[in-house]
Amino acid sequence: MPRMSFDPAQALRLAHDTLDIEAAAVLGLKRRLGDDFARAVALMLDVAGRVVVMGMGKSGHVGRKIAATLASTGTPAMFVHPAEASHGDLGMITAADVVLAISNSGEVEELTTILPLIKRMGVPLLAITGRPDSTLGRHADVVL
Repeated sequence: MPRMSFDPAQALRLAHDTLDIEAAAVLGLKRRLGDDFARAVALMLDVAGRVVVMGMGKSGHVGRKIAATLASTGTPAMFVHPAEASHGDLGMITAADVVLAISNSGEVEELTTILPLIKRMGVPLLAITGRPDSTLGRHADVVL
């Protein structure tokens, strides 16, 4: 297979354009931060147990990184896979914990199945979702 031609100037322009797009997106998040963000931070800072992060697929990959970052910066945290939670790992979550559930759609079955159980345990539920009106969003105490 022949190698595509490489244009260093075009690569640099594309890199600059990409960084401009990403910077604008990050700055755009400022408008979306409000009381719910402050409540989510307070719940995670005040947790007596751990921040239990959950997510499926890409959200799960992001969730694992969030849990690792929280743990490495002094907030007790762990990742629990939603599908595994349905098969016994839900017992790892206690009433002293806070659950941070991540799902773009807020409708992933493995997660929505266990939401009523988490709520029945009295565990505060934080949601990061693209759809606040989703099943996840409706069950959450705080939606980001």
